[in-house]
Amino acid sequence: MASVAFLILTLGLVFGLLWTLQEMIVKGKWNYFIFFLAGFLPIYITFLCLAYLNTRSVELVILFQALKEGIVGIALVVTVLFQKNPADYPFRPQSTDWWMGGFLILGFSYLVLPIGEVPFLTKALYFKGILLPGLTYFLGRNTIFEKRELSRLFSMIFIVAILAFVVNLIEQFVLQAHLQQYTGYSLYNQMINDIDPSGNFGLTWTFETQTVTKRLASFFSDPLEMASSVLMGFAAGLIWYLTTKKEEQWLYLVIMACSLGSLIFSASRAAFGAFFILLFFVALVFRLYKLIGLGFVLLLVFAGYVVWFASDDFYFFVLDTLTFENSSSVGHVLEWLVALESMVANPLGIGLAMSGNAGSVSDALRIGGENQFLIYGVQLGWIGMILYVLALGTGVVLSLRVFYTTANVYSARLAFVGSVTKVALFLPLFTANAELYTYVTWISWWMIGYTVREYSALKSPQVKEVSH
Repeated sequence: MASVAFLILTLGLVFGLLWTLQEMIVKGKWNYFIFFLAGFLPIYITFLCLAYLNTRSVELVILFQALKEGIVGIALVVTVLFQKNPADYPFRPQSTDWWMGGFLILGFSYLVLPIGEVPFLTKALYFKGILLPGLTYFLGRNTIFEKRELSRLFSMIFIVAILAFVVNLIEQFVLQAHLQQYTGYSLYNQMINDIDPSGNFGLTWTFETQTVTKRLASFFSDPLEMASSVLMGFAAGLIWYLTTKKEEQWLYLVIMACSLGSLIFSASRAAFGAFFILLFFVALVFRLYKLIGLGFVLLLVFAGYVVWFASDDFYFFVLDTLTFENSSSVGHVLEWLVALESMVANPLGIGLAMSGNAGSVSDALRIGGENQFLIYGVQLGWIGMILYVLALGTGVVLSLRVFYTTANVYSARLAFVGSVTKVALFLPLFTANAELYTYVTWISWWMIGYTVREYSALKSPQVKEVSH
């Protein structure tokens, strides 16, 4: 079964890659790289696991790993080659451009300067993880799509959300096991990432709760990535529901229901909190103050259920979480304190690959690691953390301005999804190295970049920004 799945996915990958390269190189539509990423990144880890399980080839896995970076690199090269007059390129920097550019330049400086205790190659591998989301932002910043192209991207996001839930149902009711127990996930981690299996299911502890119930991940790398990713699917379904004719709204209700179902299967407390933040933010955006009241009522209902009807295990699970007596919650707090202590002692940072949970970070040297903001603060100092926060914050603000002012419905939808997704991820960023979730991170940064370009065009309508 694993070999059949690998064969099907490989054929799909090859077809998608060849189509993308044809569109990018032959037709000059370099911005079509985003379609390849939207299709490949959700299944990225599952595909790599199946590749190693079926071939036992480290070299082949490395080749597949490089595809996502390669497609972004090709997009950069092609956009330069197809730019006839680079000197006349009408780029008008906005605030998010400055903060994102400053963040990437600072990261590059820490790469080339002799800062930190890790080798240059290790730092380079870590910097790649910082650079690529920034590059997708700037590529989005230079993209103009027609309605049908934006519709195609949204369709891919919807398909991912629905398929994720379908796989969750298969895991829960058919397999009665995690999909990762069949894809060679543990073998891949052991042989490629040097991570031994752990937990009661032979995967990692992330795949189970403290009461040893399954936390499902569908085809994503872990339950936390799936939970963060389906938030984007929910936001996309919501805005299409609100901006579509009544007779067509049922489809987007299905997409939202599937996203919420996957969120439940993930059993992620941070993602549940993020979902309520998402609803609160949407209520503010649309001035739906009754929705805030509804959210408060739902919280009261949930509290009543926990107090009077829930099992003892679930009651104490919630109580320990709220009082930070849960071992996971305590672990987060301890990691934050360690990171803050390092930032106070070293306000300019201690160097790349010295914090976080990325594969290039050594456990022996790691300081902190369960808060994306503090991870950057430990490595790049207070300046690096502030630049990241400013890039994130201004990206959301400019996207909202586009949402309120643009006459293009598709651009408004994209601005909404990008801003809402970034706001919803605020809580997961506090409890995880969430920028490692490539699907939701890269796609949402691309959306922010695309929307900032739209903002620039609205602000200076006499400037015609073109994309080939």
